[in-house]
Amino acid sequence: MDDARAAKVRLGRALVPPARWGLWRQGPRVVGYCLLTEAVAVVLALRPVPQPADRRMLLVLGALLLLGVAQAETGRRVERNQRRMSAAPHINMTSAWTFAGVLLLPPLLLAALVGGLYLHLALRSWFRLRRVPAWRTVSNAAIILLSCYAAQGVLRLTGVEDVRAAIARGWGGASAVVAAALTFFLVNALLVLPARREVGRTPLALFGTWSDNGLELTTLCLGALNAVTLVTLPGLTALVLPPVLLLHRTVLVKQLEVAAHRDEKTGLYNAGGWRELAERTLRDARRRATSFGLLMLDLDHFKQVNDTYGHLAGDAVLHAVAHTITSAVRGRADAVGRFGGEEFVVLLPGLAHPETAAVAERIRNAVSTLTVPVGQLPITGLSVSIGIATYPKAGTSLKRLLDAADTALYHAKATGRNKVVHAADLT
Repeated sequence: MDDARAAKVRLGRALVPPARWGLWRQGPRVVGYCLLTEAVAVVLALRPVPQPADRRMLLVLGALLLLGVAQAETGRRVERNQRRMSAAPHINMTSAWTFAGVLLLPPLLLAALVGGLYLHLALRSWFRLRRVPAWRTVSNAAIILLSCYAAQGVLRLTGVEDVRAAIARGWGGASAVVAAALTFFLVNALLVLPARREVGRTPLALFGTWSDNGLELTTLCLGALNAVTLVTLPGLTALVLPPVLLLHRTVLVKQLEVAAHRDEKTGLYNAGGWRELAERTLRDARRRATSFGLLMLDLDHFKQVNDTYGHLAGDAVLHAVAHTITSAVRGRADAVGRFGGEEFVVLLPGLAHPETAAVAERIRNAVSTLTVPVGQLPITGLSVSIGIATYPKAGTSLKRLLDAADTALYHAKATGRNKVVHAADLT
């Protein structure tokens, strides 16, 4: 049996039609972690506290729920557009209300606030999109609640019971509130990681961009101001809504700008976005007299996946391969793009022949060991052929470099697939 036929047989045996995505299909690690965090959140919410909830606290809970629901309803179209554009995690602005709850509410009422806000988001903003299954909504709410309790714990350690005590202590109280906000931010970022099925290796993949984190910190600041307003001048609390909505829309504008240069299925650069970045890299290399590498990759026997098992399985494979390629390069220093179909390109600034070959082999090995969970059985037996070209040896224009890499790729596929060929070796 030749190599091509053997690869098809392995794929045929491994693939099954895709099934609905649920918690029990996320693997034992994710399932166990989600159940554990939810159980801990419930136990902490029900723990006895010295001061029971009174009528004033119930009014605060109602005000925060009302404001949070009003903000979610007003920004519902923005939230849906964010989810439609990308399934990637993003800031949903609830911290403006939940962190205010940290500073004002006891544990049980805080749990009611978080649960109410996330239930409303799930039913009104996410349900029709089918991109946020119920188990993920519950898990996200539990993680937010644990972050809230961690922030309250820091307040208690500093001797500050709530925002009123913080106001009375002046700068000491302000420092306690800042420490609580930073604790909320850090605990939330760390608790989210184990709940992901796939965890990136770069700081960007793990924790998001600087702007994402800045937005979360901004909403926490608004939450603190919200709490202060509720205990001093409650009528001004509604003034928090306009800046929250403006921030929400600003995030959407940024996502639209990014989406114009991104491939929807994989999240990589699309052809236009990658070419724009490659032309910029080429100009820099000319000015500084440096080198850079260019990889062109093609997934072997990909048509077999789509023809036999449908495009949903094919999309899952493309997404997994894209993630694998991105994990094998140098993070934000390199640019990974999708040219269409099963063809990918990688830009490697500052690298010459030996280094580019090492990166290409790392990618090829990673794809060959890749397991893509689709349905009951995983997809295995994947492979990729790679062509390499380096500037300036293979060409001094982007077109010549792409042609050289494409020629090397064609040679790799024509001579057995699942291999790396450098354009310099063909001359």
